[in-house]
Amino acid sequence: MSSTPRRVGLFGGAFDPPHSAHVAIARAALEQLKLDELRIVPTGQAWHKSRPLSPAVHRLAMVRLAFADLPGVVIDEREMQRSGASYTVDTLDALMAEQPGSEPYLVMGGDQWAAFTSWRQWQDIARKARLCVAQRPDQVLNQPQPQLAVQWLNLPAMPISATALREQVAGGTDLLNEPARLPPAVARYISDHHLYAAG
Repeated sequence: MSSTPRRVGLFGGAFDPPHSAHVAIARAALEQLKLDELRIVPTGQAWHKSRPLSPAVHRLAMVRLAFADLPGVVIDEREMQRSGASYTVDTLDALMAEQPGSEPYLVMGGDQWAAFTSWRQWQDIARKARLCVAQRPDQVLNQPQPQLAVQWLNLPAMPISATALREQVAGGTDLLNEPARLPPAVARYISDHHLYAAG
């Protein structure tokens, strides 16, 4: 008797900090792709980032707070525990080895999609996993390569940037009362631990 393969999503990123658009993407992926599980994978050492990331302990704590209310989410620490640079292809291979027979879905935002063909072994990633990209109504996303098959996730317009949030905190803005942009528990954590503060 054959059974339907488990649908396992993979959603990675720096999450520095994880904001409300990240949560919206995760929720859309779970609902629209009918995932059995969504792995949230905070980046360890990001090869593509020109700035140092916040310490892993803080980003991991914020991720746990941000996605706590989403059933089906699993926080996956493997990239933070890996020495050296973090590559999606390695994480995908490890996950497939752990869950043979599952159907992997790689979930990403529009900014990640635009840079996808710069990723290490992106052709292998595209062959192994279904590519699922969150697209807002106000966005027109280009195909990095015309031969790439992609499944679009419908997402409301949410012009939120982690870079802008960090800059606002550094400038003295209090984000505790802005749940539309930052989950309240994450905003409280940032405040309590003085993350992103100038100096």
